[in-house]
Amino acid sequence: MNKGKKMDKQKVIANSAFWLIVIVFGGLFLYSGLLSESLKEVPISDVVARANEGKIKQIEIQGNDVRVTPKGENKPTERSVKEAGTIYEQGLEQGKTKVQVTPIDNSGDIFWNLAIILIPTLGVAAFFMFMMRSAQGQNNQAMSFGKSKAKLYGEDKKKIHFDDIAGNENAKQDLYEVVDFLKNPKKYLKMGAKIPKGVLMVGNPGTGKTMMARAVAGEAKVPFFSISGSEFMEMFVGVGASRVRDLFSKAKKNSPAIIFIDEIDAVGRKRGSGMGGGHDEREQTLNQILVEMDGFEKDTGVIVLAATNRADVLDPALLRPGRFDRRVDIALPERKDRLAILKVHFKGKPVDETVDLESLAKKTTGSAGADLANIANEAAILAARNNRSKITNEDLTEAFEKVAIGPERKSKVISEEERESTAYHEAGHAVVGHVLPDSDPVHKVTIIPRGRTGGVTWFLPPEDKSYSNIYEYKDILARAMGGRQAEIMLYGEAGVSTGASSDLRSATNVARNMVVELGMGAGLRDQVFHQEEGGMFFDRMTQERPYSERTAEKIDEEVADLIKESVKRAAIILKANKKPLEDLTKALLEKETIDEDEVNEILKGAKLPEEAKLHN
Repeated sequence: MNKGKKMDKQKVIANSAFWLIVIVFGGLFLYSGLLSESLKEVPISDVVARANEGKIKQIEIQGNDVRVTPKGENKPTERSVKEAGTIYEQGLEQGKTKVQVTPIDNSGDIFWNLAIILIPTLGVAAFFMFMMRSAQGQNNQAMSFGKSKAKLYGEDKKKIHFDDIAGNENAKQDLYEVVDFLKNPKKYLKMGAKIPKGVLMVGNPGTGKTMMARAVAGEAKVPFFSISGSEFMEMFVGVGASRVRDLFSKAKKNSPAIIFIDEIDAVGRKRGSGMGGGHDEREQTLNQILVEMDGFEKDTGVIVLAATNRADVLDPALLRPGRFDRRVDIALPERKDRLAILKVHFKGKPVDETVDLESLAKKTTGSAGADLANIANEAAILAARNNRSKITNEDLTEAFEKVAIGPERKSKVISEEERESTAYHEAGHAVVGHVLPDSDPVHKVTIIPRGRTGGVTWFLPPEDKSYSNIYEYKDILARAMGGRQAEIMLYGEAGVSTGASSDLRSATNVARNMVVELGMGAGLRDQVFHQEEGGMFFDRMTQERPYSERTAEKIDEEVADLIKESVKRAAIILKANKKPLEDLTKALLEKETIDEDEVNEILKGAKLPEEAKLHN
């Protein structure tokens, strides 16, 4: 506080000095302007001649300076310079004109002499003052370069508590134990329990890791230092380590305290590439964190919370007991948790009585808390845009679809041929997905362009699932191929167009994931060929893939076989269900968007041919 007042005082002094210099210079210019009135210069001989002729009213003499007031004028309009001696000695006749002689005033000369000395002096002094202030600022900046930029959350901040966060009860319980230890250490110490050195929160983006940390800050009632992993990093080696030392030093002085490092993978990635030298800035920063968390100094009373969505890339030394003793998984919310989260985000919003949040919670499988918050916000925006007083189910549905698959692009102009092709394409997806026994049910089919797609066939799981089997994956592949196969049935070889590019890309990724990551290949069953993707750039350059060229060829063959099988199944299903395909296509061309109930009604006669069944 005193430092702030001192800085304000310095600013006032600097501003006052600046305006004083401006006033002095302004006064000098004004004075010089008054002194140098615009008088006409004339020779002294001409002045004397006209005075002798009676044409001059008055002559004012001061030293050798002569000012002339001609007849008819009230003030001098001409000036001249006489030689040594009196003006009468220059030839002026006595009594011809009034002559006024005044003594020489040397005050102006003194003033100008002082100004000549003071003005450069003040200018040089101001220049040096400015340079000294700049150097002092740079020195202060240099001195604070290695200081931590962590934010300290105190009593003046609006606090969040665990009760304000819906879902993730297990994670909250793990974190509350840390808070309780800080509040009631004797309860744990008498049992011989030790406070965890570090707690690592791991979860997908948007699941609420940072929100959990803010809740810990609100519950703990101890100093809480928050910093991002990237804030340790600078271009100069050693700065990150210096900031780590400074941060832990501040926390120890305020212990018991909590340090929260968000996105710790920015500095905590695996070491040991052997490239880039031993003075790598990130490695030095990580080494300092390791030492501070579990070095020779014990019982510092500092707990480190960290958050990341890439725990697989962290250095093993960070994850061992004694550093991050506890791992808290912040999972995607389940159905009941999604309902609780939606209720939190719709709290305070004017919602119509008919709004069904439970139905929305059912449809939002796989959505994170941030996605649900976005849906609630979009629904409020849509209601305001449509001049409604309350949020309706229509707003809710549109908001959900906008967040999940992109906004409608009704203004896009498409030809009738493209419209028909899109309808067949989406109907092909829907028919294949509808009849397959292990496929998710069709939620909605539309030929209105959304996001980057020309149309959408949307499948939603009826309930949350933790596992998927090989039959479900093969059904996903078959229904992905249904769009192109429907176009081929309609247009023949011309049906092989760019409209199915995203379907093919998605299907290929699924098939490769089945073979490489899930051990679902036919010839490579129960084998996984996982390759780390989270290593450093130099690390990946020096590593070879963990399988041979022969195995790579087998993987490619397995992926190709899965794609061919899915194409064959989709074609068989569509040929056996031509009438339902035509009926759904006509309905799409007429209505553009068809919901789940109407799709089921149109496709109630569709069947699964025996040849398309899986008999593995």
